[in-house]
Amino acid sequence: MQSKERKKKGRHERNKLNVRQLPSLTVPGVYSDGGGLYVRVRPSGTRSWLYVYTLNGVRKEMGLGSLLDVTLARARDRAAAAREKLLDGEDPMAAKRVAKAISSTQSETPPVTFGQYATEWIDSIEDGFKNPKHRQQWRNTLTTYAASMWAMPIADIATEHVVAVLQPIWLTKAETASRVRGRIERVLDAAKAAGLRTGENPAVWRGHLSLLLPSQSKIKVEHHAALPFTEITAFMKELAKRPGTSARALEFTILTAARSGETRGMTWGEVDLDAKLWTVPAGRMKAGAMHEVPLSDAAVAILEAIRPKEIDPDQIVFPAPRGGSMSDMALSQLLKRMKRGGITVHGFRSTFRDWVGELTDFDREVVEMALAHTIGSAVELAYRRGRALGKRRDLMTAWAEYCQAAA
Repeated sequence: MQSKERKKKGRHERNKLNVRQLPSLTVPGVYSDGGGLYVRVRPSGTRSWLYVYTLNGVRKEMGLGSLLDVTLARARDRAAAAREKLLDGEDPMAAKRVAKAISSTQSETPPVTFGQYATEWIDSIEDGFKNPKHRQQWRNTLTTYAASMWAMPIADIATEHVVAVLQPIWLTKAETASRVRGRIERVLDAAKAAGLRTGENPAVWRGHLSLLLPSQSKIKVEHHAALPFTEITAFMKELAKRPGTSARALEFTILTAARSGETRGMTWGEVDLDAKLWTVPAGRMKAGAMHEVPLSDAAVAILEAIRPKEIDPDQIVFPAPRGGSMSDMALSQLLKRMKRGGITVHGFRSTFRDWVGELTDFDREVVEMALAHTIGSAVELAYRRGRALGKRRDLMTAWAEYCQAAA
């Protein structure tokens, strides 16, 4: 009798969802049905079943299909089957791969194309991208520049096909071409690991494509045009007279030596005005690591002036006129209106660096951390561990004072 009650209780603990609830699960997140079965709703709107388990101390996630194709009852059956595998000492995901491989060899299905696999693989590593924009850039570069390979069986992609994609843009769009090559290489590596290809990767650079394509090292690198630091005080006085959100965003960007995108995507939840600290999350940083920016009094004053009465942590600090983040052209257009079209927003980071080198004695490691550059020597790592916030605060205060000194 007690055994029956325990079984009944176990089923009740597992069956937390019902069929009528499923259509209402639209907010991104993970929803539990119990027993390791979950519904995952992604920001893109896709909804899928997920079985989560631990094997040998390692947490694993096993996809069970989308909500459009798999019913709640069927998902529970699949989760139960996976649990049975675990009880027998088997890895459910490994067993699933073996069954799929056997099924694919027994059935006469059309070959997987490069485009099909690239799309599925990018979707499968969705959580590994910094943000949706980065994920879309991956898709765009491959669909645009690797279009000639898109419909080809991925097992048949050879060196000549990769070279044909890269040659037209190798010297004219060097940076883009390098990204395309690297992304093709990763897709083909993943396809080989999945058993869809054999042999060497035809997109490998060293010792392979490096012998077939010309060197890009002699291509002239265009540096971001910078304002001489001796002119920054006069420029800041002129900028302060300009009304509008773009002007305040540019002021703030210069005072913090930040990248334009970091300022444009800044939310009120990232700012602690009492501590005079701006914390940029890893997902918005170029190096993929959280970055703390000590705010000078001048930078805080800008934020205080535009601070809303009621703060929403997700609200953009410097929004576009129609809401949301302003475009990367907004600050560039402001410079043109100021008759400063010959310099770039990013160039102000060079202005800051030149000022430090010419007029101050601040350590290079402190400056590199202020610019959110990756540092890696033993001494530099010691600075990173301590974050050097105090020293960086002194640096940013000195920079603000120089920017706003009497002309």
